[in-house]
Amino acid sequence: MPSDIDIAQAAKMQRIAKVALEKLGIAEEHLEPYGHYKAKVSLPFLDTLKSKKNGKLILVTAISPTPAGEGKTTTTVGLGDALNHIGKKAMICLREPSLGPVFGVKGGAAGGGYAQIVPMEDINLHFTGDFSAIALANNLLAAMIDNHISHGNELGIDVRRIQWKRVVDMNDRALRDITIGLGGTANGFPRQDGFDIVVASEVMAIFCLSTSLEDLKKRLGSIVIGYTREQKPVHARDLKAHGAMTVLLKDALAPNLVQTLENNPAFVHGGPFANIAHGCNSVLATQSALKLADYVVTEAGFGADLGAEKFLDIKCRKTGLKPSAAVIVATMRALKYHGGVDVKEVSKENLVALEKGLVNLERHVENVSKVYGIPCVVSINKFTFDTEAEIKLVTERMKKLGAEVVLAAHWGEGGKGAAELAKIVVGLCDKPSSPTFVYEDADPLWEKINKIAKKVYRAGSVTADAKVKAQIQKLQDDGYGHYPVCVAKTQSSFSTNAAARGAPSDHVVNVREVRLAAGAEFVVMVCGDIMTMPGLPKVPSAEKIDLIDGKVVGLF
Repeated sequence: MPSDIDIAQAAKMQRIAKVALEKLGIAEEHLEPYGHYKAKVSLPFLDTLKSKKNGKLILVTAISPTPAGEGKTTTTVGLGDALNHIGKKAMICLREPSLGPVFGVKGGAAGGGYAQIVPMEDINLHFTGDFSAIALANNLLAAMIDNHISHGNELGIDVRRIQWKRVVDMNDRALRDITIGLGGTANGFPRQDGFDIVVASEVMAIFCLSTSLEDLKKRLGSIVIGYTREQKPVHARDLKAHGAMTVLLKDALAPNLVQTLENNPAFVHGGPFANIAHGCNSVLATQSALKLADYVVTEAGFGADLGAEKFLDIKCRKTGLKPSAAVIVATMRALKYHGGVDVKEVSKENLVALEKGLVNLERHVENVSKVYGIPCVVSINKFTFDTEAEIKLVTERMKKLGAEVVLAAHWGEGGKGAAELAKIVVGLCDKPSSPTFVYEDADPLWEKINKIAKKVYRAGSVTADAKVKAQIQKLQDDGYGHYPVCVAKTQSSFSTNAAARGAPSDHVVNVREVRLAAGAEFVVMVCGDIMTMPGLPKVPSAEKIDLIDGKVVGLF
């Protein structure tokens, strides 16, 4: 079987102007091309779509991720192609990949096998420059903060209470905690600082939640960069930074249009991680896709406890989006891993481990169907070594929860391999759906994190030291209590312990840090050992990536 990159490089792509016109009815004059195969759709054109009726929104989520892999993005692409294959007008909405995992360990985000978006190399590397624009806007604000302090600090910013970090789109643990301003008075005032990865920047969250350039500018101006000695907030607009930041982002805000291997349209725009941010592609892309197609397939990052919860409690809450159906992705391999099997042994039949690991899938199905209130189907990415006994066990267990199980073969067969899944999803979309939030706007911040932890993670309690509790209470008192909560925690477990497989219950969720994202309009609660600046593994993927005879190799 050829590799993902071999398949992608052999793809027969159509010019993106042709895809836009024939599949979506978008004339070439409304495109801003980046070569022949990718383009941005202009914001003025998207404004003309607002009066059109919305299509059906389908959310693809998954079990808790494992080293064995699940294939959530692959399923999103495969389902989009399958819906088109059975005669529906469909498109997909995905996040843009970060260079951190591309050169680190996780890999890219363009799907796999014969369910990919292309041009795969471009999408996984610099693409249209959106992430660079986000990093520049973030770091312009950081530079203006230190410049303001250096030139007299008229706003009275307390250098001990600066909240704004610099960012880079790379995993670099050495930048987590640094000292800046060394080298004498000409270089400003020395202070402790640090870097986050671009996907953790509040600018990324704002970018993905903004509905227009005007909304973007307003949100950027509302960023709280720090506090005065009197603990009064200092905003980006106080530094007069938000206008220039908007200028850097104005072209990036238009959604990127590409295609699948089967020449079906896909928006790929924005890319916050779900373990440290809210894990969804841009609102603009999703809203626009719903006006252009009858069915829109989107994904939320990592498992349904993280990405799906934030998709609903943050993205849907703020925009009025309502998913009609959900697909929960799993593999037999990953379920056996959750049952305690070593990753090297997951391809072997092991019904005992599978039964033990099924609790993870069951928890996610219960959350999606009962806590979130979305009709769902379980999609098992098919492998040749999956056995009839394993399939029967999973099917019977899911039947008890009222969830149908489908074996999907889109990785090897493209859209036709997921045709059965597509038909079931269409049927779910025809049923009434009343998505619900995990908590209410009026709930206090501490109550919100407790409801997420207890209803979704099945935790026994939530803890925080006195300093963190005081910070949460101050945010409540300062008028931010109505904001949603964005939990930053490990994606590998329902608990904050990445090594706890399956479906742990009655565990303790410790909130060790709280961050206000006033522009994005949510409060980040950092739990456990999660880092907002990841590090590279001992053997990073970058070691395998190369350019040989003008051709990219080693990219998955």
